[in-house]
Amino acid sequence: MHSQDAAIHDRPDVLAHVAGNVRALRAERGLSQDGLAAQAGVSRRMISGIESGEANVSLSTLDRLAQALDVSFSRLVRPPDMRDNSRIDSLAWRGTSPDSRATLLGTVPAAREAELWTWSLGAGEVYPAEADAANWHEMLYVVEGVLTVERDDAAPARVAAGDFLIFTSDRPYLFANRETVPVRFVRNVVF
Repeated sequence: MHSQDAAIHDRPDVLAHVAGNVRALRAERGLSQDGLAAQAGVSRRMISGIESGEANVSLSTLDRLAQALDVSFSRLVRPPDMRDNSRIDSLAWRGTSPDSRATLLGTVPAAREAELWTWSLGAGEVYPAEADAANWHEMLYVVEGVLTVERDDAAPARVAAGDFLIFTSDRPYLFANRETVPVRFVRNVVF
């Protein structure tokens, strides 16, 4: 596990790819930073911060940018020289605990796309997610620990190692580690 952790920390952060990709895609579409900001529903300052690699951007903001640029989320976060999405392997989120991170492994076409992720949350870590569009689904498999998933329309679901949960993600939800040890899980987002 230690060599895997070292490899994760040596890999460039996804925001390095996002900065160049957003800048290039915005230019290809003839959009100014103000124009992209208006279409994505974010501030121009946020666009400037993303393009300079200095903004701490949420996954939901990246989703809005992808929609405004008419590309997939994976197209925004993958290395620019990558020809397809079958092996992205990019760190996309890091929590406050060193045990908390999400890595987009790759995607394949679905109705639109399916994403394969590995996630881990340190003790007490929470990741809140905004509602996705209709017909988006989450498929979670817990490898180690216990994951709690809280959704507006359901009682909290406690998913232990070896168990799974599938749900529609069209309402806000959150992933939480309410335990004292890290939780690791595989996440598939299908849309």
